[in-house]
Amino acid sequence: MRRRGRHHVAIRSGQVEFVKVNTDAWKWRDFYRWLLSLRWHQFAAFVAVVYVALNLIFAALYSLGRDSIAGITTAHWFLDCFFFSVQTLATVGYGHMYPQTIYGHIVSTVEIMTGVFLLAVMTGIIFVRFSRPVARVLFSRSAVIGPLNGKPTLMVRIGNENHHSMVEAKFRIMYSRDQQLVEGGDFRYFYDLKLHFDRLTVFPAALTLRHEIDQKSPLFGATAESLEAERALFFVSVVGIDPVIAAEVQTQKDYTFRDIKFGHRFVEIYTVHGGGKLTVDYGRLHDTEPVES
Repeated sequence: MRRRGRHHVAIRSGQVEFVKVNTDAWKWRDFYRWLLSLRWHQFAAFVAVVYVALNLIFAALYSLGRDSIAGITTAHWFLDCFFFSVQTLATVGYGHMYPQTIYGHIVSTVEIMTGVFLLAVMTGIIFVRFSRPVARVLFSRSAVIGPLNGKPTLMVRIGNENHHSMVEAKFRIMYSRDQQLVEGGDFRYFYDLKLHFDRLTVFPAALTLRHEIDQKSPLFGATAESLEAERALFFVSVVGIDPVIAAEVQTQKDYTFRDIKFGHRFVEIYTVHGGGKLTVDYGRLHDTEPVES
């Protein structure tokens, strides 16, 4: 989530971006969530920028008192102030440079308190980022609608990328479309699609979620053209428990009408070996093939 103005906030949900206008401005708590949502390289860059900027601020404060720090050379005055700030913020104190006036002691005291506070905050944030469970579920790039056992079926393939099984996994596909109203205009409707199975005790590898398109299905009679006309969206959700850290994990993916392949099915990725051994080719998880209706 990112802020574009005081009352202008954009939130991306899958392939759709929602722009909130005339809403409340950010609160301090939102900044914490923003830090947790950053990618690791973005978080590292943010910490580096804050660290350098903070040391530059304190270096400027030290430089205001020309005699506040002992051991500083005249030729590299500001640079020495900067590195003294680095030592003070980290509470290292090598001993070559030290505050020698009341002003220098006051500034260094404030900086030490700031460093202790920031160290505690950053340690907590890094711990949360490392300990936060992540559902490593791979979704097929496209969904397919094709015959399965002689009946038209919507299918999405998913794979567990963890090196251990997910337990008590629950699956859900929601279908969203615009429908015309009698009063004029259109309205956005949401439908829960009934799956052949919507939960598994153990989810070790890869599987295909299937919704049979019968006369009771909201997709009955759907074509590529009709899905485009109604701006169809499909939301696939997976919720389960990671047994290693005993915590619930959740992930989702959305598909637009452009991601639906009619008259296709997913290729076989399982190979049966002796002794109850199965090989699963994740490299072909996205692959589909045409099939006669």
